Amino acid sequence: MIIKLASWNINSIRLRISLIEKFSNEFEIDILCLQECKCEEKDMPYEVLKKIGYGYIYYRGQKSYNGVVILSKFELKREECFDFCSTNEARHICCSTKEGIHIHNFYVPAGGNDPNPKSPKFDYKLKFLDAINSTFSGKKTSKTIILGDFNVAPYPIDVWSHQQMKNVVSHTEVETKKLKYLIETVGFKDVIREHMPGKKLYSWWSYRSRDWRKSNRGRRLDHIFSSHDIMGDFLSASVEKEIRDWFKPSDHVPVIATINV
Repeated sequence: MIIKLASWNINSIRLRISLIEKFSNEFEIDILCLQECKCEEKDMPYEVLKKIGYGYIYYRGQKSYNGVVILSKFELKREECFDFCSTNEARHICCSTKEGIHIHNFYVPAGGNDPNPKSPKFDYKLKFLDAINSTFSGKKTSKTIILGDFNVAPYPIDVWSHQQMKNVVSHTEVETKKLKYLIETVGFKDVIREHMPGKKLYSWWSYRSRDWRKSNRGRRLDHIFSSHDIMGDFLSASVEKEIRDWFKPSDHVPVIATINV
């Protein structure tokens, strides 16, 4: 069976429900993982999402902030939600397919604007990344997909200017080392980069830019990682840049991967 899987920081699911419908219809997404939904479970637009085609909705939310959901056209098994750093924030949810593929949807803290490890927000982000690595390190992570908004652009080609960004939160050496540890040491593959190597790719552009396309000062913050045993089952991957031009868009665009399960 071919599954089309996507990850997207939607920046308010209720505000951008029409974009979810448009995206799902045009790209025929089977499993859609969203971050930063910004609502409690009771306020989730379940009925609208079901009409769009997602009959199975697995949500973990909180009021006004964070919130992660896995929307699926077929039934999944909901698994444990991690509470990294014991903050009780809705930043992770996990489900598995009937074939036993585990899908972890993450929303990593942004880290504030001060790249000082003593800064509370940045310190929280670093500890969160450490917790992810610790969770998967030293374990047999077969049939596992880790995806979401990691708020880290790990490689120089993942930002518009490595030289100007190297001291900016999301591309500092301490952050990129921690995310690359997950890829290079723990044992995962970067699905987007495996299919689109050596090319400048961005999934986020600031709202502050009057013409985001002209300035093109983007960052690749959204990722799909795969355990080695199923990496060969991925048929394609893409970053859908044009969606940043849709009406009232998120500042992130979706990343998509197609896998044969």
